[in-house]
Amino acid sequence: MRATPIRNGQAVAALAFALALAPSQAVAQAIPDPSAQTGTDGLRGIATPAAATPGNAATGDASGGGGLDGGSSARAGASAFTGATRAGTGRIGGASSGINNRAPANLLRQRAAPPRRLGSATSAVTRQVTQIPPPDLRLSPVVQNPVVGVPLPVVAGSPGTLPLAGLSTPGAVLNAALRRPLAVDDAYAPLGLRLGTFTVLPSVQQSIGYDTNPEQVVNRAARSSLALRTEGDLNFRSDWSAHELAGELRAGYNTYPDNEAADRPNGAGNVRLRIDANRDTRIDVEGRFLVDTLRAGSPDLNATVAGRPIVASYGTTVGVTETFNRLQVSLRGLVDRSEFEDARLTNGTILSQADRNLNQYGLRMRAAYEISPVISPFVDVLGNTRVYDQRTDFNGIRRDSDGVTLSAGAVFALTRLVSGEVSAGFEHRTYDDPRLRDLTSPVVNASLIWTASPLTTVRLTAAAGIVETSLPGSSGVRTQAGTLEVQHDLLRNLSITVGAGYLASDYDRLAINERGFSATARLDYRFNRWLTMRGSYIYQQIDSSTSGSSFSGNTWLLGLRVNP
Repeated sequence: MRATPIRNGQAVAALAFALALAPSQAVAQAIPDPSAQTGTDGLRGIATPAAATPGNAATGDASGGGGLDGGSSARAGASAFTGATRAGTGRIGGASSGINNRAPANLLRQRAAPPRRLGSATSAVTRQVTQIPPPDLRLSPVVQNPVVGVPLPVVAGSPGTLPLAGLSTPGAVLNAALRRPLAVDDAYAPLGLRLGTFTVLPSVQQSIGYDTNPEQVVNRAARSSLALRTEGDLNFRSDWSAHELAGELRAGYNTYPDNEAADRPNGAGNVRLRIDANRDTRIDVEGRFLVDTLRAGSPDLNATVAGRPIVASYGTTVGVTETFNRLQVSLRGLVDRSEFEDARLTNGTILSQADRNLNQYGLRMRAAYEISPVISPFVDVLGNTRVYDQRTDFNGIRRDSDGVTLSAGAVFALTRLVSGEVSAGFEHRTYDDPRLRDLTSPVVNASLIWTASPLTTVRLTAAAGIVETSLPGSSGVRTQAGTLEVQHDLLRNLSITVGAGYLASDYDRLAINERGFSATARLDYRFNRWLTMRGSYIYQQIDSSTSGSSFSGNTWLLGLRVNP
């Protein structure tokens, strides 16, 4: 008699009924060896048993199309659950081989097996960097900016914004102007060099052009000249899972073949080390430097010199930042040194400026609270003391002083379109010499970036504070400066940048004031990732109440920039 095909639900009911009738020992021993199974789907050899009836058991044979293997023969499928157990064999009656001897528990277990997993094990890094430096805790306090001279558009946080002990410099005309462009299109962005765990981005630029007043002297004494500008940049950053070492270094030299007295170097840079002590504690170390030259008509120089004396400033900051949930508190110590080169007068006499060399020691504390991911207000306190190498200057005045600066502001990033930092407060300085009265001045620092569109970006910076002076009778110089810069990408590899700056300097207790203006434009055309052609124009003007200190000038440059 041939068994008729049955549905899966009927098979399960039949198996359950047979399990209840069969001896437990026989069912346990009826589990087959998996190695004896054959087929293509992992369940081959398992057929749906026919109805467990005496008639089927007598035949010992069952065949039909209701098995799991799609119609294959299932011999002894019905007798496996009906006959008596053969003595001494442990097999269920009617089971002639282990390949078709299927216990219900084994069948259900294989039916419920999870699907096979496909693919290979992942090799992605699962460790996440949890120590991210907050943008509102800068190493370099910007309450003492070198803003005397023509202000040129720079980016806050760049090597140009350094705590230079109240240093007064005219600014590096060709080096500081628009010196940090925005990120370019990925197809033309320099890839840099991979050196161990560091990514290094070097660049070299050579420019040629024309300058109507390279010495920046009064217009009637100006001598125009061909201008040659050579400069090099080196940016680097580590690629460590924790900690970070990064830096930006820049140096250049201006050569004027028709007016060699105007030749001058300039440079700036900083190197930063971040140590992630633990999840909430960070240690920061920074080194910085600035090399520039003094303008011949500067009121502080107060002499007709041949050439431009070099002034250098360098310093370091060491600090620690602790995070308490949303509150961040940082404490930093600062040391800066400023040195002035002796000036050579037109008659060959050497004018010593050793009395202007000084050291500055400071301690700064900032507390910031993150109200939301888009805004973090902060309070900043800076105390410093300035100690000159000589007890008195050449006028017999002791210029050592102590100062304190209080400011409050916020770091914000609104809708990813406007971001930056703004702070305001006041600075008060007390001088050792009783002939120099205490000086108090507003302090403002602002750096804003507005992404007007995917192709246009606007940057605004502002600074106000007190810088040192060597003029007798004056305690210091109150300065205010602001810059505006707009960059627009005409093509993926063609961008134009325009900027303007304004300066106001007022000498305390003296009828000396200066008002300055600068405008600049630059066009960058990128041939590929490593070669860029750059054309620039700079206009500068300073109107001073001191005779012989006003000037104006125009500079045009065209050069090639190579990024290896």
